[in-house]
Amino acid sequence: MTDRLENVEIRIAYLEQANTELSEVVYKLRQEIEALRAEFATLTQRWEASQSAGTAYTAEQEIPPHY
Repeated sequence: MTDRLENVEIRIAYLEQANTELSEVVYKLRQEIEALRAEFATLTQRWEASQSAGTAYTAEQEIPPHY
């Protein structure tokens, strides 16, 4: 009986360790997702701003009418 109890305790210890490691991974992934969401929002805003702003061409960028 003591061997079975010892085996159960060992398994519980491994499960607790695995649970802790998984919790750390989930926490890190959550942080990464939040950072990526913030970066995506910034890039979306910049893209929308560039699309709504009129394009100003300089004389050097303007294509001559004969092209």
